[in-house]
Amino acid sequence: MSGSQRSSADLDPRRRRLLYRAWHRGIREMDLIMGKFADAEIGNLSDPELDDFELLIDAQDHDIFSWISETNPLPAAYDTPLFRRMKAFHDEGRGLPE
Repeated sequence: MSGSQRSSADLDPRRRRLLYRAWHRGIREMDLIMGKFADAEIGNLSDPELDDFELLIDAQDHDIFSWISETNPLPAAYDTPLFRRMKAFHDEGRGLPE
């Protein structure tokens, strides 16, 4: 079941696939972290940002969660403006409910 509030009708195939993958992570917390960010931003991401999102979406759920929650250091390969944007999105309270 998807929690997405965004229609994918206006998205190109690459963005549609990423939106789907963001909402179908395997654990609900990661669906919310990745999916809510994708709902809000997927239509505005540049091609290089989409590359970074694809790299991030291929990472393990527990790793991404530990980087977002700052319980583990963020590896240099994932330390991108896109990751910082996604983290800020959640730090601002636009992602996971408290």
